[in-house]
Amino acid sequence: MSVTKQQIFRPIAVLLGGAAVFTLIMFTKSSDDKREEEKLVPYVSVEKVELAPIQLVAHSQGEVRSRYQTRIVSEVSGKVQAVSPAFENGGLVKKGELLAQIDPFDYEVKVQQAKANLASARAAFIQERAQGRVAEAEWASITNAEPSELGLRKPQQEQALASVKAAEAAYTQAQKDLERTQILAPFDALVKSRDVSPGTFLNIGGTLGELLDVSLAEVRLPVNQSDFSILQNAGRNAQVVLRGHVYGQTQTWQARIVRDEGMVDAASRMIYLVAHIIDPYALNNATPRLPFGTYVSAEIHGELLPQALKIPRRIFINGAIPVVADHKLELREVTVLKEEGKHSIVSAGLADGDLMVVSTLAAPIAGMELTWEGAPTPKSEEATEKAIASAADVKEVK
Repeated sequence: MSVTKQQIFRPIAVLLGGAAVFTLIMFTKSSDDKREEEKLVPYVSVEKVELAPIQLVAHSQGEVRSRYQTRIVSEVSGKVQAVSPAFENGGLVKKGELLAQIDPFDYEVKVQQAKANLASARAAFIQERAQGRVAEAEWASITNAEPSELGLRKPQQEQALASVKAAEAAYTQAQKDLERTQILAPFDALVKSRDVSPGTFLNIGGTLGELLDVSLAEVRLPVNQSDFSILQNAGRNAQVVLRGHVYGQTQTWQARIVRDEGMVDAASRMIYLVAHIIDPYALNNATPRLPFGTYVSAEIHGELLPQALKIPRRIFINGAIPVVADHKLELREVTVLKEEGKHSIVSAGLADGDLMVVSTLAAPIAGMELTWEGAPTPKSEEATEKAIASAADVKEVK
């Protein structure tokens, strides 16, 4: 049986054709894969911007101390006769309360002596004034001429009047010295120290102890100049929240800025604000006690921003915020008012509903395409998908 050339070459042609088709298919698939790789869009995490009011706060710290710290000294000399039981280290005393009594005997005697001297001076003045009137009457009965002041005993009367005034002053001084034998508290106070006991002899100016005013406490709060700029009216009358660890618990107190110290500290370049705390020992209210010497942290309320956002600093790219606009990366310039730890407070540059990129981009380039969970399909991709679906339908019909 003879084999024709056509029979020989037909299988070879079929094999070559199949190989060509296979090669074409593989090349087309490889090109499609490359195009898909080239069209790979970075996937990012986004958060929707929601602006809200934010209270700017300046942070500081300081030590609580009494507004007034007074050393009590004796204004008279003498032996301490008695000491009040409340006049002890750590004791609380009220304004006007007796702290100690100096022996008043010598001063009581001086009061009686001054009183007697005053009575004698007044009697002498009355006598001189009567003698002057007698002299004036006698002169008038003798002559109509104008009498001299000496003849009317005017100098003697003035001397007697001066003696009365001196005696009155001495009597007043004696009474005051007698009062000073009672050492009284000048204000509601905590006794920091007591330096006398019964039997102690005090000279004028001798120290009895030291008192701390408990009606008002204050704390010096250093703030940097950046934080100072967010405070209204240079911080005056600003509300302050103090926190400290007292008696094994963390407590909170309210305070208010009353002034700044009017200068920048040369060493730290900080500005010191002074806050007042009313009734720190809770004598007249139910708040927790705030002992002097407590170290507290402070939050000083500054400006209230009506529309702002706190953003983690890690997402900033060269000072701008990455946002998604039309499926593309936009680096949005924003206004940062304050840094707080790992966050920045932004007051302008973003709007409600903006999509902020919160994940890290390896190579961020403005204008690059992005996708994210729940992202709407771009119009170009949507058109492509419709075209593919239409072609598939046509093929099925054929």
